[in-house]
Amino acid sequence: MSDHENRGYRRLFGTDLTFGTGFPLTDHDESAPPVDEEMRLAAHAEEVGFDALWARDVPTYWPKFRDAGQTYDPWSWLTLAATHTEDVALGTASVVLPLRHPLHVAKSAASIDRLSGGRLVLGVASGDRPPEYDAFGVDEDDRSASFRESVHVLRTVWSEEFPELETRWGTLDGRLDLVPKPTVETLPLLVTGRSRQSLEWIGEHGDGWLFYHLPRRTLEDYVADWRDVAGEKPFSLAVSVDLAADPGAEPEPIEQGFRAGNDWFVEYFRDLDRMGVDHVLVSVRGDDPERALTAFAENVMERM
Repeated sequence: MSDHENRGYRRLFGTDLTFGTGFPLTDHDESAPPVDEEMRLAAHAEEVGFDALWARDVPTYWPKFRDAGQTYDPWSWLTLAATHTEDVALGTASVVLPLRHPLHVAKSAASIDRLSGGRLVLGVASGDRPPEYDAFGVDEDDRSASFRESVHVLRTVWSEEFPELETRWGTLDGRLDLVPKPTVETLPLLVTGRSRQSLEWIGEHGDGWLFYHLPRRTLEDYVADWRDVAGEKPFSLAVSVDLAADPGAEPEPIEQGFRAGNDWFVEYFRDLDRMGVDHVLVSVRGDDPERALTAFAENVMERM
């Protein structure tokens, strides 16, 4: 086992295409989602075969973006989700590193990894909501360098005892150690989008690449470019899914995905698998969330 491969990472990235889904699992606006119902659906998603549950990091609500993720802080939310599930991977999609002190990220992530039995997979990003940089006193133009340095700090404090580091956030002079350490030497990091980095840097320093829905031809090029720089490191994709009542319905584009019948989605995901996509984060739409998750699992996932 690699020193980056914890239990969650191994669940997601084996030989077959795997599927995760993201919070919120219920429909809600910017107000807080119903916690008991969200956790019941999380357990249900695991029961019907989803491999991961993903929580977003949205520090503040900006109406222009029309959403606040699952509203709650991702660390608290995933800790709660860990108590309602047993084996499913728990992912962040994604922690905005320039807005957080890396020692806080390292502590929170290692804590969840330990409390969940090694199930945390850490998506990381540089952020995309301009007002937040001013709110946190962060130079938006410096976020690419801040992101890289934060990754270096995370890797160091997870893998070394009493490290010595001089960073923009402060100094570690060998007198302090980060505890707990994660279940593996360094937690798996999936860089989200470009995060204002070169593909070569992502391939060298990330344990995988998490990207958004793309047109087929563009996706082919992205996966091929990724393989050139990163070898067999995994490629993950986020896709919105709206299952039509007619299993044979042809696709209609929706935001970040498609509305189509089961038969088309089976072929679509088989195509992604052949292309080299390793994991898909699906946002399953429907008036009845439990029924939608079940329908996708039974009519698409089980036919792969």
